[in-house]
Amino acid sequence: MFTVVNSAVAILFCVLTMVGWGSWANTQKLAGRERWPFELYYWDYAIGVLLLGIVFCLTLGNFGSAGASAFTNLHSATAGPVGRAIGSGVLFNVANILLVIAIDAAGMSLAFPVGIGLALVIGTVASYFQAPKGNPLLLGGGVVLVLIAMVLSALAHRRTSATHRTRVGRGILFAVAAGCLMGFFYPQLMRSISPNFNTAPIESGYLTPYTALLFFGFGLFVSNFVVNFFFMRAQGSTWSQYWRARKSLHWYGILGGAIWMIALGLDVIASGVAGPAISYALGQGATLVAALWGVFVWKEFQQAPAGTRPLVAMMLLSYCAGLILIGAAIF
Repeated sequence: MFTVVNSAVAILFCVLTMVGWGSWANTQKLAGRERWPFELYYWDYAIGVLLLGIVFCLTLGNFGSAGASAFTNLHSATAGPVGRAIGSGVLFNVANILLVIAIDAAGMSLAFPVGIGLALVIGTVASYFQAPKGNPLLLGGGVVLVLIAMVLSALAHRRTSATHRTRVGRGILFAVAAGCLMGFFYPQLMRSISPNFNTAPIESGYLTPYTALLFFGFGLFVSNFVVNFFFMRAQGSTWSQYWRARKSLHWYGILGGAIWMIALGLDVIASGVAGPAISYALGQGATLVAALWGVFVWKEFQQAPAGTRPLVAMMLLSYCAGLILIGAAIF
């Protein structure tokens, strides 16, 4: 299988993860502009995630001489690690649907900083205790700055108009719920993968990163038949709407899922060098990328009153400083 042993390459992969995780939601925004319901968009998103899980397993999972190939590992893996990888996909699926609802209600520049920022803190702390690696002071300082950026984001959105505030308040609640759940999917996924997979043989029963990604995608897709079906019923969407839609609407979701899954794959590969806590924390710098999309492309603060822009600027600076500290913790 393909692995990374260089710290610079690992950081590059984490940065690409950050860009991917912070950008996939643009496909949802584009679909939303055409009045494509998020619950129908999300079926295609789940398909995109599963397809890329299969692609990773068939390609990088069987290239190179490190560790066991994905095909060999599928025969030797035991129920415990497989169950944890599938469970992480289920957990993420519930959290991500809540995040999609939050984006729809409050916009990318609020839903991402609150939801993913909270997930960053929970996931980073849990991952560090699970596999302590990196400078804890720099890592902790970076997490604190991210928390400050979350607060600044919320303060900026409080200055929006009263007519928009109800939807924003509902969006914040969904974003908090999403963040609390999402913070635990990554540590759960990493518990299914063999420790030190890039430098040591795969431990008996454990998964390689690529078979773990395959089972993760499977868990997300299958759980969608329960989780997303509930939201379809709640929103009044039907299967006939889904099948009658033109192909371009379906491609939005498939592309969004593929982008997100590529980012997860790069992050998991990088964790072999950076450690799970640092790779996850850097990847969740997606909050900064999403905020930039929301502010400069989608103009989500365009109608905000005077005095809002300094708060937004401080939020972006706080995120940047936090990510720099987290990146420095690897060395």
